[in-house]
Amino acid sequence: MREEKVLIEAGCSPGVIAHCKAVSRTAVAFAAQVKRVSVDQELVRLGGLYHDIGRARSHDIHHALMGVTIGRDLGFPEPLLAIIERHIGAGITADEAVRLGLPKKDYLPLTPEEKIVSYADNLTKGSEPMSFEEAVDRFRKILGPGHEGIELLIRQHDEIQGWMK
Repeated sequence: MREEKVLIEAGCSPGVIAHCKAVSRTAVAFAAQVKRVSVDQELVRLGGLYHDIGRARSHDIHHALMGVTIGRDLGFPEPLLAIIERHIGAGITADEAVRLGLPKKDYLPLTPEEKIVSYADNLTKGSEPMSFEEAVDRFRKILGPGHEGIELLIRQHDEIQGWMK
């Protein structure tokens, strides 16, 4: 409950908190299935729980950067801040970041923990899980059929599924 209290005190709505808890559960379940790479399960749990803490201040693309600011103020460790910063979509390239009004840099998940939390977020709508196919369809509807984010999601899926075999 203390961890949920952090989200409440940051100003997250009940819907955002429910989403964060669902993503955390899904991310932990994925991490438990990973066999081929080392995964910090506790970091995955906390990353899922706090990935959207920035939604206390914004619901647009900038929520990730605002989340890093909130997390830094709360003393979150750098690996957790990296999850918060890089969880958007299946990652955002530097060129796409500029188009979206973010500082020019890559916001691509790099570590297994970052990738697993991003993937779990992509497979969670509100507090409900969805299939990978549903997530791809959702990306196509939101981003457009040829957007680079769809390929990033497919690569993310393939990589994580490969870790589970």
